[in-house]
Amino acid sequence: MKEREFVNRKLHSLLGVIPVGLFLINHLVINNFATRGAEAFNKAAQFMEALPFRYLLEIFFIFLPLLYHAVYGLYIAFTAKNNATQYGFFRNWMFMLQRYTGVIALIFIVWHVWQTRVQAALGTKVNYDMMADILSSTPWFIFYLVGVLASIFHFANGLWSFFISWGITVSPRSQRISTYITMGIFVALAFMSIRTMLAFIDPELAKM
Repeated sequence: MKEREFVNRKLHSLLGVIPVGLFLINHLVINNFATRGAEAFNKAAQFMEALPFRYLLEIFFIFLPLLYHAVYGLYIAFTAKNNATQYGFFRNWMFMLQRYTGVIALIFIVWHVWQTRVQAALGTKVNYDMMADILSSTPWFIFYLVGVLASIFHFANGLWSFFISWGITVSPRSQRISTYITMGIFVALAFMSIRTMLAFIDPELAKM
């Protein structure tokens, strides 16, 4: 039983970075083309859609790994004991936030897939104008902002656990350094994503 749980946690950690985390970064970079205008974004999106074996890649390298990571992550989230309110240590709070942002990210991703990938399969054209129309609504903008930031935090903070789980950061010093690095990754990706979202509303806002 313990051996199976060990393997499941290792696989959960790995899939959260490879390929799910790498796909998240790729997705954010592609979306960031919106800061260069509608034409640049549409070309980048069309390039991704034209990839050979796209559906097979999405199923086996995105959706199935994401499904496993999400299901086992929910199990961890609802069975793990958070000590943040009792001890108040920084890592306990990060542990708690990791679980909360995982649930928020899952809700956001499910809806985002429905609103884009599923609708595209039903004939809706997913392009710059579609995203601009969604994000021009204040409630939707807030929903996307919270969902995107939760997803980025979950990935960045998850990297810290990944480094420990796979024996990359063993000493307290290396773990402290990885905290700075992973939080730096969060800030950089969050800044890029906010600029992207603003670009869909008003390109001039993204230049601020």
